[in-house]
Amino acid sequence: MAALASSLIRQKRAVKDDQANRPVANKRKPCPKSNKSLCQKQILVLISKVRLCGGRKGRNEKRPEPQLKGIVTRLFSQHGFYLQMLPDGSIGSTKDEGSSFSQFNLIPVGLRIVAIQGTKTGLYLAMNGEGYLYTSENFTPECKFKESVFENYYVTYSSMLYRQTQSGRSWYIGINRDGQIMKGNRVKKTKGAAHFVPKVIEVAMYKEPSLHELTTEPVSPPRKTVRTSDSPTLKNGQKEAPRADAS
Repeated sequence: MAALASSLIRQKRAVKDDQANRPVANKRKPCPKSNKSLCQKQILVLISKVRLCGGRKGRNEKRPEPQLKGIVTRLFSQHGFYLQMLPDGSIGSTKDEGSSFSQFNLIPVGLRIVAIQGTKTGLYLAMNGEGYLYTSENFTPECKFKESVFENYYVTYSSMLYRQTQSGRSWYIGINRDGQIMKGNRVKKTKGAAHFVPKVIEVAMYKEPSLHELTTEPVSPPRKTVRTSDSPTLKNGQKEAPRADAS
């Protein structure tokens, strides 16, 4: 009996030692939603905020400048002449369809308002307070022209700044039958001198031109003002009487 009891005691001790040496299993089950610790979550949130701030900064730096959709075109008059801007800044006309000086950028600067810029010279077409056309290096209020479609599908271009004081009639860009540039206050929209057909060469994207204020005394020498059909010319030291406009 003592031997049996001693044997049982040894078996119980062996079982206890075996259980004590057995590794304890982790009863805590991981969260099914996430197996990341709190520290890892905070690090990920911090990294996402840094990326978000960096992305916003990058977008601000790479934001493209406003683009205006315009056209490269030739302005063909109803009288058979192309408006052209020569390298010296003077305005005239030509019948040569292939002349590179007859190409203009028509840049929209408002609702049915355009800036007319020579593609070769980079100068803007403008009309002064006397109705004469001239060219300007800077884009000023005198460089704005209203583009209107006439009833016969020709297009007219009138000054946005000047018009007749009493009647309110607009001043238009015009070429007479002799190919001479006319004063804006002598051109009527119902006459062929004011009618143009834009012959589109291509569509292009432009930066919005910066508007400069008009100055009474320009710093740089003014560009040549074009001689119009009613501008007096010198002959033998005397002024000739202006010829009648042919509209």
